[in-house]
Amino acid sequence: RLWDIRSGKQIQSFNEHTNGVNDVAYSPFVIDDDNVSGTSNVICSGSMDNTICFWDIRSNKDTLHMIKGNAKDWGIICLKFLKLKKNKKSNNDRICDINLCYGSLNGVINIWG
Repeated sequence: RLWDIRSGKQIQSFNEHTNGVNDVAYSPFVIDDDNVSGTSNVICSGSMDNTICFWDIRSNKDTLHMIKGNAKDWGIICLKFLKLKKNKKSNNDRICDINLCYGSLNGVINIWG
């Protein structure tokens, strides 16, 4: 759920996970979305259903993207975005140096990037 902290009212509800959500993280990614007249911000949520969902916080649409954890993870318990330094220079400005790390119930930390 997304809440307006000034009014204390719920703005949106995001429904995709089939089990409890353990963590939500603000994503550094910005998407271009014609449905919201410009750019929009993204959050992601990690759940005991062993998935990470990405959501557009300005629209009440389905998930933008879903990552399924490894079969042995037993659920996602925490999320963290990390910006890592590039090892080599590239002429391609579109290379993403943001990585998503998540901790799983079995104690393993996984890195997507």
